[in-house]
Amino acid sequence: MDAIDHEILRELQHDGRLSNQELAQRVGLTPSPCMRRVRQLEQDGVIQGYRAVIDPEAVGRGFEVLVSVEVKRDREAVEAFEAALQDIPDVIEAYRLFGSPGCLLRIAVADLRAYERLWIERLTALSGVTEVNSQIIMKRIKEPTGLPVGTRGAESYRQ
Repeated sequence: MDAIDHEILRELQHDGRLSNQELAQRVGLTPSPCMRRVRQLEQDGVIQGYRAVIDPEAVGRGFEVLVSVEVKRDREAVEAFEAALQDIPDVIEAYRLFGSPGCLLRIAVADLRAYERLWIERLTALSGVTEVNSQIIMKRIKEPTGLPVGTRGAESYRQ
């Protein structure tokens, strides 16, 4: 990828609904080569999809909780737990971690009562779960806006 590809990615992360004409103009290309580059980025799996950012409150999911879960440390238990998470729509993100806790979940529900019901009926009932700890989000300080493109992480902070 070159600097133009990076610029295309930055623009599309900022506004995935840009027309090809507008995108091309912003990155200094004509529409045909711009479209070729976007299609190549899609085919290469660099661009994995396009999504709308939805206000959680507007869809009745303004109560978010970060949940750390310990699962028995055997392959079958971990695989069963991870498969079961796929069927719980309230779990909007899930990560297997090194160390403890073994898993971190991000959950979005309507309110505390809905979370309590989920905790009792689903989370603690999952096979292999040995511990569930909840941290209720008070305030989101930084919204996800996409990945930094064209920088090399910590290297970009060196003087």
